[in-house]
Amino acid sequence: MSLVTQKAPNFSTSAILKNGKITENFNFKKYISKKKCVLFFWPMDFTFVCPSEIIAFNKFYNEFKIRNVKLIGISIDSIFVHLAWQKTKYKNGGIGPIKYVMASDIKREIQKSYGIEHPNLGVALRASFLIDEDRIIRHEIINDLPYGRNIKDMLRMIDALTFHKKFGNVCPANWKKNEKGIKPTPKGISKYLSNNMNT
Repeated sequence: MSLVTQKAPNFSTSAILKNGKITENFNFKKYISKKKCVLFFWPMDFTFVCPSEIIAFNKFYNEFKIRNVKLIGISIDSIFVHLAWQKTKYKNGGIGPIKYVMASDIKREIQKSYGIEHPNLGVALRASFLIDEDRIIRHEIINDLPYGRNIKDMLRMIDALTFHKKFGNVCPANWKKNEKGIKPTPKGISKYLSNNMNT
């Protein structure tokens, strides 16, 4: 069942912070503290699609930062496996230093609370949650294990969230930053369709 419109479940766990420091008491609610957040899950460290996603999120880290969005990644691996993965070179399947929090769900409790555990394998599906300043989940996307995520589209959804909150207008299909939205009235949708759907 989708968690969109619901409050994101809180959790406390061990994690590696963006400065490389290890903490045994990372609290999700306290860390995001009235800021937008992208919380994403991957199945397991030292696998195949996963490092490409971890690195892609890392490369776009500054895009999340300028949007004032916290970024947190999580899997069932221990923080020590996370750390070993960071210290492994790309050519050996590693991910290098990571700028955002990598949390541990070694007891699999967090992935269960978000409803994204694989039904047979016990690992997390490739799930991403966009969470607003009130800790309400506004967008989620869940991929099966073979299929990597589109990080740019998550940035687009953050921009859509910000746009709607600022102007009250809603975002049509394929909306991008700096494009017009739709005033959510019968007149508003008629105007939008007349101006944009005649080609």
